[in-house]
This record gives sequence, C-alpha cells and structure tokens, in this order.
Amino acid sequence: MSLLLDEIALATARLAEAGVESPRADAELIAAHLHGVSRGELHLVPDDEFDPRYWDEIARRAAREPLQHITGLAYFRYLDLEVGPGVFVPRPETEVLTGWVIDKLATLDVAEPVVADLGTGSGAIALAVAQEVPQARVHAVEADPLARQWTERNIARVAAAAPHTAGRVTLHDGDFETALAGLAGAVDLVVSNPPYIPVGSWLPPEVAEYDPATALWGGGADGLDAVRVVQRVARGLLRPGGSVAVEHGARQGPAVYWIFAEERGWRETRNHQDLAGLDRFVTATWPGGLSGVTG
Repeated sequence: MSLLLDEIALATARLAEAGVESPRADAELIAAHLHGVSRGELHLVPDDEFDPRYWDEIARRAAREPLQHITGLAYFRYLDLEVGPGVFVPRPETEVLTGWVIDKLATLDVAEPVVADLGTGSGAIALAVAQEVPQARVHAVEADPLARQWTERNIARVAAAAPHTAGRVTLHDGDFETALAGLAGAVDLVVSNPPYIPVGSWLPPEVAEYDPATALWGGGADGLDAVRVVQRVARGLLRPGGSVAVEHGARQGPAVYWIFAEERGWRETRNHQDLAGLDRFVTATWPGGLSGVTG
C-alpha cells in the first residue's frame, strides 16, 4: 500500500471519530484535490510526493468545516461550481428538483422558454438549466451581495467551459418580490430553493456554522414564510399555463402542497420525492385568467 493510502486510512478514522457523515469519501476527496488527481488515481501518487498539508485539511474537516469549502468546489449535476463563505452549498436533493425543471422545459412548445430562479445562491439551478436546456433564458435573483459574488464567478466559470451558456443567465440584484417585476406574465417556469427551516431547528455544524442564515431560516413558526412569498411572486410572473417548482424540507410536503392549493388558483399541484423517498419539492400549474383568489 502507498503512503498516501495509509494516510487516507488514518484520516478516515479521524473523521469518523469527529462525526463526519462520509469519512472515507471525504478523506479521499481531500487527498485527490490536494494532490491534483482523481479518486481513482490516488494509489498512483508516489510516496515522495505526499503533501503534508493533507493533515491540515483533514483537521479543518474534523472541525466540521464543509468539504466544499476545503476543496472550493461543489458538484451539481454536470457542473462544478465555486463555493465558499457567504454562499449556500448546493445539495444533491436540489439536483432532483432541477431534473424535474429540465424535463418540464423539454416538453414545452416554446422556442426560448423563460425561467425565473428565485434565490439563486451559487447559481446551481440557473446554470444547470442553461447548460442542459440551451434555448432557455434564465433570470436568476439573489439579494445577498456575498452570495451574488459567487453567482457571478460561477456564471463566468460555466460560460468559459460551456460557451453556449454565455448570456443565457441574467443575474438580478434584489428581493424575490420586486426584482423581476418587468417579467410579469411572461415567465414559463418559476423555480426556487428558498429558505425553509423553522427557527430553532437543530442543524449539523457544517450547515449551522457555515451556510448563510438568510439561506436557511424561512420565517414564520413553520419556516415557510419565504415559500409563501414565492407562491405570490410566481402567480404574478407566470404566463397562463406556466409552472412553479419549489423545494422544501422533508416533513413540509403537506403544508407546502396547501400553499399552492386550488383555492389560490393553482392546478395540478403535486408532491415529489427525493432519492431517499422523502417529500422534497412541490410543483403546480398557474392556469391564468382567474380572479378572486387570495393569499
């Protein structure tokens, strides 16, 4: 066995003791990042090229700093995105939501579908849509200036790797409710991974201490005030027959379903599960032409 593999075994044990959820994978990913190889090539690193900084990085992970902050990258569908302090790290669960959005756009008989991504953060959803639906035009909204810096970096990063995305994502500075007022009635699909965690909920250190609070706490006793804002904004943005897709917590499916209830004018409201079989996002259709709806 090589020196690096021996060190990875020791690092795995240390991360497991620290309560890291995936200690072996994280130990290998940190080693691969630091040594400039893939995980499958770790055994090829010569003993004399072992980088002792590896243990500094392992110490950071053992202190529960997010893996993505250590490597500087988050992998999302077919993208590798830059992340760090000040921006929410995209999760695998959101890839399922994004897959639904991409599949839905493929069914539309529209030459250039218009998509609104409310609270874009790193730009993960917006950029995945732009990459995988080349004809789409995506309007991404982000109010937090620190998060918006990461969005800008990722827009440039993805455009350099996939030139067909250049100009397909427009970043808007502002609040959900006002930033896209000029697109009223013109959007084909609204998507959002808004903050939805109820205040007081327990979170692992990687989340509680490193993800921005504005991306976590949704407001209200149930954490769903931001989702309610998305519901109101989507009604104003969508063209007749347009769709909305909104992520939520695993136990919030029934509550979010009723936020997009028929009484508010929505149709075809559905709960969708993530890869673990847990409720993860709700979709609905806005038929348009309705009056007297509230909320």
